[in-house]
Amino acid sequence: MASMRDIKRRRNSIASTQQITKAMKLVSTVKLQKTKARAERSKPYFDKMYSTVTSMLAKSGTINHPYLKANKSAKKAVILITSNRGLAGGYNSNVIKLVTSSGLKPEEVVLFAVGNKGKEYFQKRNYRIEKEYPEVIENPMFPDAKEICDEVLRLFAAGEIGEIYLAYTYFKNTVVHEPQLLKLLPVEVREEDLAAAREKAADHTLMNYEPEEEEALDVIIPKYMTSIIYGALVEAVASENGARMQAMDSATSNAEEMIDKLTLQYNRARQGSITQELTEIIAGANAIS
Repeated sequence: MASMRDIKRRRNSIASTQQITKAMKLVSTVKLQKTKARAERSKPYFDKMYSTVTSMLAKSGTINHPYLKANKSAKKAVILITSNRGLAGGYNSNVIKLVTSSGLKPEEVVLFAVGNKGKEYFQKRNYRIEKEYPEVIENPMFPDAKEICDEVLRLFAAGEIGEIYLAYTYFKNTVVHEPQLLKLLPVEVREEDLAAAREKAADHTLMNYEPEEEEALDVIIPKYMTSIIYGALVEAVASENGARMQAMDSATSNAEEMIDKLTLQYNRARQGSITQELTEIIAGANAIS
C-alpha cells in the first residue's frame, strides 16, 4: 500500500494538473464562442454559393471545361486541415484517419497541410508534403483560402495533379464535429443535388453565358473553390475549440474523481497509522505494567 506521503504527493500533482485543464477549458470556451459565431455567420453564404453553382451546372448541359473533367495525372492533392496543438480529444486523429482510410494511395497523394499535427503525422510516413500553412489555422482569412486555392489550381492546370480533395472537420454544433472529405476538382455534382436544382428552377431551359461559358467558369469555379476552402477553415477552427473544450472538461472531471479517491485512500492510511500508534502505545503500557 502506498504511504501517506506518496498519496499526498500524487493528489497534489493531480490537483495542479486539474487547475491547468480547468484554465484550458475556460480559454477554449471563450474561443469557441467567437469561432462558433463566425462559423454560423459564414455558413449561409457558403451554402448559398454551393446551391448556386449546383443550380448553374444543372442547367448548363454538357460543358467541356478543364475544371469539369479529369486530366491524365494520377496525383491527388489533399488540402488537409488540422490544428497546430494537441489536447483536443480525437479532433486531429479523426481527420487523419479519414484520409488514410479513404482509399487514396500514399504514393499518389500530394498534401497541402494546414496545421502542424496533420503534417507531422504524414511526414513521418513519407507522404509528399507539397506546401505547409501552419499560421493560417490560427486566424483564417479569405486571402489565405485564395492563396491555397490559387496554388492547387496552378498545379491542376499544369497537369501535375488530377484531382483535388479537401479534408476538414465540419462544425455541426458545440458537441458534434464530423470529419469530411470533399472532392473539389474536377467538379462533381451529386445526382440528388442536380434533381433538386432542376426542380427549383422556374424553367428547364439551358443557361446562357455572357461572356462565353469557358471564360465565365474560369472566374466562377475558383471563387467557388476559395469559398468552400475558407468555409472549411472557419468550421475547422470552431470544431477544434469545441473538441478541446470537451476534452479539457472530461480531463477536469476525471481529475476530480481521482482526487476524491486519493483523498479517501489518504484518510484510510492516516486512520490506519493512528490506529497502529494507539495499538503500540497500549501494548507498551501493558508490557510495563
